[in-house]
Amino acid sequence: MKNTRRVLCVFPGYAPSFGTFQHAYKLMHGVKAFMPPQGLLLIAAYMPEHWPVRFIDENIAPASAADLAWADVVLVTGMHIQAEQIRDIQRRAHAAGKVTVLGGPSVSAAPEMYPEVDYLHVGEMGDATDAIIEALDESCARPPRQIVKCTKERLPLTAFPLPAYDKVPFGAYLLGTVQFSSGCPYLCEFCDIPGLYGRQPRMKTPQQIVAELDFIFAQPNPPATLYFVDDNFIGNRKAAKEMLPHLIEWQRRNHYPVMFACEATLNISKQTDILELMKEANFVGMFVGIETPEADALDAIKKGHNNAVPMLESIRVLNSYGLEITSGIILGLDSETADTEQRLRDFIDLSNIPMLTINLLQALPKTPLWDRLKRDGRLLDDDSRESNVVFLRPHDEVVGMWRRSIAYANDPERLFARFRHQVEATYVNRKVTPAKGKLTGANLRGGAVMAWRTLLHICILSDFRKPFWRMAKHALKHGQIDGLLGAAFMGYHLIQFTREALRGDQNASYYSTKKRAEPMAAAQPPASKKEKEQVAA
Repeated sequence: MKNTRRVLCVFPGYAPSFGTFQHAYKLMHGVKAFMPPQGLLLIAAYMPEHWPVRFIDENIAPASAADLAWADVVLVTGMHIQAEQIRDIQRRAHAAGKVTVLGGPSVSAAPEMYPEVDYLHVGEMGDATDAIIEALDESCARPPRQIVKCTKERLPLTAFPLPAYDKVPFGAYLLGTVQFSSGCPYLCEFCDIPGLYGRQPRMKTPQQIVAELDFIFAQPNPPATLYFVDDNFIGNRKAAKEMLPHLIEWQRRNHYPVMFACEATLNISKQTDILELMKEANFVGMFVGIETPEADALDAIKKGHNNAVPMLESIRVLNSYGLEITSGIILGLDSETADTEQRLRDFIDLSNIPMLTINLLQALPKTPLWDRLKRDGRLLDDDSRESNVVFLRPHDEVVGMWRRSIAYANDPERLFARFRHQVEATYVNRKVTPAKGKLTGANLRGGAVMAWRTLLHICILSDFRKPFWRMAKHALKHGQIDGLLGAAFMGYHLIQFTREALRGDQNASYYSTKKRAEPMAAAQPPASKKEKEQVAA
C-alpha cells in the first residue's frame, strides 16, 4: 500500500426480536448488545497492517461526529433486517464527506437495495476485498458512480487472520463469537445460506480455533459463553469430530473458563460420538431450526432431514447430553391447515423446549422460496403487512395464529414449567467443570449483579414471580444456579417481548422490515409504579 487510510468499521443496530434478549440486559452488569459481528471483525483484521482501524457497534453506541471526522473510509456490513440502519450510516458518512463500503449477507444477496453506497462488496472475503483495498489506497475520495466488486476467488478459511477481538468491548456483550466453518449442505427452501456461502462447508483448522480462543481470553472481560456462528456446526461431521478434542484440551488447560453454544440440524442427535465430545468440551446450548412439527410440511420446505429420527426422541437425546435447545418455528407455510395451531401447541407441551422463536414466513432474496413465490406472483412489498409472502390462508388468520401461538408458548406458567423440566432433563446432565476457571473478578461481579437484579425485578416486582419462584426452588434444590440465572434472563425477555408483540409493538417476523410507530430497539420494558419507586434500591 502506498498510502495510509483511517478505517471506521461500523455495525448497524439490530431490530428487536425474540432472539436478541434486549429486555434482559437490564438484569446484567454492563451488557448492552447481543454478540459481536464476526464478519466485520474479520474484515477489520484484514485491513493493511499500517492502516488505523476503529470498530463501532451501534447496538452499544452510535458512531459519533468525531468518529466520522476521524475516518477516511467507513466500512459497513449487515443483514436485510438492518437495511434501514445501514442506509442511515451511509447517509451520515456521506454528510461527513466520507467514502462508504458495504459488504455482508444483505448486499451480497440483493445489491440493488443499496444504490447510494460508494463501493459494494458482493460475496465473501477474497479477490473483491483486495480490489477494494487497492482502490481505496489509490484514492479515498468518493467515486463519481457506484463501484461493485464481486468475489470470484474466496479466501480459504485456513488463510483467515485472527478476528480483531482486541477491538471488542466484550463486557458489553451477552455472548462472544467464534467461527469454525462456513456453508451448509442442505437446501432448505427458505434459507439463503447455500446461495451465499455454498453447500460444501469450508473449515478453519483446529489450531486456528485454539489461537482465537487464546486471543479472546487475553482481552479484558472475556465472555462467559462463546457462540459458534457456523451455519451448521455439523455441516462437515468429520471435521467437527476432529476439532472437538482440541477444544477439550484447551478447556482442560485453562480450567474450563467458558461455555459453548452453536447451531446445528436436528439430525445431530444421531451423532452420539460428536455429542459426547461436545459435552466434554462444555457445550450447553444449541439452536435448532425445527420450523414445524408437521412431517409433510418439513418435506415440502426441503427440510426432511428433521424427520430422520423421531423429533421428540431427538430432543430427548440432545437434552441427555446437557444441551438446552432453542428452536426456530415458522408459521405461514403453504402446507398449514386448521389443525396446525393445535399441533404446534402439542409440540410445545411435549417437547418442553423452553425457548421457541416463532416467526411468520418471510421470503429472502437468493433463496428457492423467493424464486418460487416470485414466479407465482406471491411476493408483496406492502408495509401494512407482517410478511412479504402472500399466504395461501388469509393474512389476518395467519397473523392471528402467530399471536395466539406466542401467547401460549410464553405464558409465564407454561414457560417456567418448561424451564423447570430442563433442570432434571438437561442441566443435571452437563459436565461438572472446575470452579477455578470461572472465578474471575468480572464473572463474580456479573453473577452478583444478576442475582440481585433477578431477585428485585423478577422475584419481587414482576407479576410472574410465582411461577418463577417454583422453577427457581427446583433449580436450587438440584444445585443448578447457572440454569436458574439462564432461565431468569431468557424468561424475562420472552415475556416482555411477547407482551409488546401482542400490543402490536413488535414485528411478527425477525426478518420483517415493517416499521412500527415507535422503534423499540433501545427501549426498556415498561416499569410498574412500584418498580419505579424501588428500582433505585
